[in-house]
Amino acid sequence: MKKKLLNILFWSVISAAFIGPGTITTASLAGASHGVSLLWALLFSTLACMVLQEGAARITIASGLTIGEAVELTFGNQPWMKWLLGGAVIFGCAAYEAGNIVGAISGAGLLFSLPPWVFTLAITGIAAVLLWGGSAGSIARSVGMLVAVMGVAFLYTSFFINESLLAITKGLFIPQIPADDILLVIGLVGTTIVPYNLFLGSGLGKGQQLGEMRLGLIIAIGLGGIVSMAVLLSGTLSSLPFSFEEMASVLEKAVGLPGKYLFALGLFAAGFTSTITAPLASTITAQSIWGKGEKNWEGTGTYYRLVWGAILIVGLVFGLLGLRPVPVILLAQAINGVLLPVAATGLLLVLNNTRLMVSHINGPFSNFAGLLIVGVTLFLGIHQVARAIFMAIGYQGSFDSPYFVTISLLALLPLIWLGIRIFKR
Repeated sequence: MKKKLLNILFWSVISAAFIGPGTITTASLAGASHGVSLLWALLFSTLACMVLQEGAARITIASGLTIGEAVELTFGNQPWMKWLLGGAVIFGCAAYEAGNIVGAISGAGLLFSLPPWVFTLAITGIAAVLLWGGSAGSIARSVGMLVAVMGVAFLYTSFFINESLLAITKGLFIPQIPADDILLVIGLVGTTIVPYNLFLGSGLGKGQQLGEMRLGLIIAIGLGGIVSMAVLLSGTLSSLPFSFEEMASVLEKAVGLPGKYLFALGLFAAGFTSTITAPLASTITAQSIWGKGEKNWEGTGTYYRLVWGAILIVGLVFGLLGLRPVPVILLAQAINGVLLPVAATGLLLVLNNTRLMVSHINGPFSNFAGLLIVGVTLFLGIHQVARAIFMAIGYQGSFDSPYFVTISLLALLPLIWLGIRIFKR
C-alpha cells in the first residue's frame, strides 16, 4: 500500500502541472457564465488526459526512448512532421507562459499593493536565475504545495453551491456547446490536456512497470480533474463580470478570511511554478526532437538556454504590457486547445509504430479513444477558427445546421487520413 501511495504521489506531478492559472480562470469563468452545463468538457478532458499520458509513458516503457527519439524513428523520412509536432508544443509553451506570468502577477496583486511591472520583473528574474542554475525543479515542487492547499479550499467551497444533483449529472454527461462561447469550451479542454505534459510523462515512465504506471497515472489525473471540477462548481457562486477579486471574495465568504489569502497564494504559486515549467518543457521538447547527443542542447548549452530564454521573454512582454489577465489566460488555454489535435495525432502515430512498440502497441480500444480525442478537439478547433474568420469579414448570419455539418466534414477529413495511417500497420 505504501508503494502504491508513493507511486500516485510520483505521478501527481502531471496533475499539478495542469492545475495552474489557466485552470483556475477557465473553470471559474465557465461556472460563473454557464453554471454546471460545461462540466462535461472537464470530464472529457480528464479522461482524454489519462489516455494520452498513458500512451506517452508507455512509449518510454516499451522502447526505452523519449518521445522525441520515438518521433525521430517514426518520422525520420518526414521532417515536416517533426517540425509540426515540436513547433506546436513549443508555440503552446509560449502561449502558456503569457498566461502563467499574468496569473502570478494577479495573485501577487491580491496580496500586495505594488505596480504590476514590479511583480513582472521580479517573477521573470527569479525564474531566469533558477532556470540558469538548474534548481528549478525542487523550488517548483515546494511552492506547488500552496496550489494543493488552494485545491482543498475549492473542494470545500463546492459544497456550498445551489445546483441540484440532477443538474450536475446532466452537466457531466450531456454535452452542451454555447454558440457564443466556444472559445471557453476549447480553453477547458486545453487547460487539462497540456501538450508539453506528454514529454514530461514520457520521461517519468522510465523504470516504471506498466501496471503501476497506469494505476498511479489514473488516480493522480483523476484527482486533478476533481479539483478542476470543484473550481468550476465554486465559480457558480461568483457573479459576472468575472474577476480574480470576485473569486477571492467567494472563497472568503465560504471559508472565512483565510480563503481569500489561500486563493491569492495559490494563484501566485500556480503561475510562478508554471512560469518555470513552461520554458523548461519547451527546451526538453526541442532537445528531445532536434538535439540528441549535441553539446549545445545540454542543460547549460547555448541552444538549450536560448529556447527557455525566448519563452520567458514572451511572458515578460505580456506581463509588462499590463493587459487584462483573464482574457490573456483564456486565449493561452484556447491556443493550446487548438494545437492539441496536432500533438495527439503525432502521439497516436508513434503508438502504432510496430517496429517501436512491439508488444505494447496500441490496441483497438486505445486507437478508438485516441481518434475520438482527435476528432472532438479538431471539431472545436476548426469551429473556433471558422468563427474568427467570419467575424473578421463582418459576417452577421446565423450559425445553423449546414454550418455545423460543414465543420464536421472538415474535421472528418484529417480524421479519416489518421485512421487509414493507423490501421494500415
